[in-house]
Amino acid sequence: YCTHATQTVSLIQKALAGRCLDRIVNTHLHSDHCGGNSALSARYGCEILIPPGEAVAVAGWDTQALSYEPTGQECPRFAYTGLVQPSDVLRMGNTEWTALGAPGHDPNSLILYCAEHKALISADALWENGFGVVFPELDGIDAFDAVAATLDVIDGLEIQVVLPGHGGAFIDVPGALARARARLNGFVASPVKHRWHGVKVLCMFWLMAQQRVSVEMALTHLSSARYMAQAAAALGGTAQQVVQQALDEMVAKGQLRFSDKHYTVA
Repeated sequence: YCTHATQTVSLIQKALAGRCLDRIVNTHLHSDHCGGNSALSARYGCEILIPPGEAVAVAGWDTQALSYEPTGQECPRFAYTGLVQPSDVLRMGNTEWTALGAPGHDPNSLILYCAEHKALISADALWENGFGVVFPELDGIDAFDAVAATLDVIDGLEIQVVLPGHGGAFIDVPGALARARARLNGFVASPVKHRWHGVKVLCMFWLMAQQRVSVEMALTHLSSARYMAQAAAALGGTAQQVVQQALDEMVAKGQLRFSDKHYTVA
């Protein structure tokens, strides 16, 4: 997140141990994956590579097309220096990584596979327990089939370790794929379930960026996002009602704390 830019730069500096950051490879451009691009570019002057489907939107900084306005999230403007096409091979360090198209969660998303080490950087296409919200579906665009096709692509690779976009590395790839397919089948059977899931994820991701916000700010900001209005229309309520219900559920589950008229990420 851009709100964590100072921490991002500090963590990268520590990991590099005095070396320079030469290149950032973005699997996709949701704000929680590229919110540090601007700060890292300012610090290191590094290359920034993005998927080709995002080039026009980044060049013109179209915050609608880049999802920042519809999700109610922020990302400081950055410029890209090159594109990563599906099937491109990137040499990083002593390893080669092949970029593969992974539409579903995001229509332009990529994953990166290293055959030598049988390692997959799976972005949000596969987590240990599921996958990222299928954002095209929130816009009324059929994309569950794309999720299934991407899972099939991953299933066709020889993988010993997965480095996902969220959560720790894992090795039980068959188990993760089975859980992801079961989750997908549930969403296909009940698109409303997926839409409600999307509402809660959007609430939590924004709150994770802010850490602590007042009730008034949370309701005002989150209910103004286009995806929330669309979800509310489908779920039969107002945007504020949908957001309030999502926040109440997260408090009940211990994901958020509520005190002094503020929400704090647990």
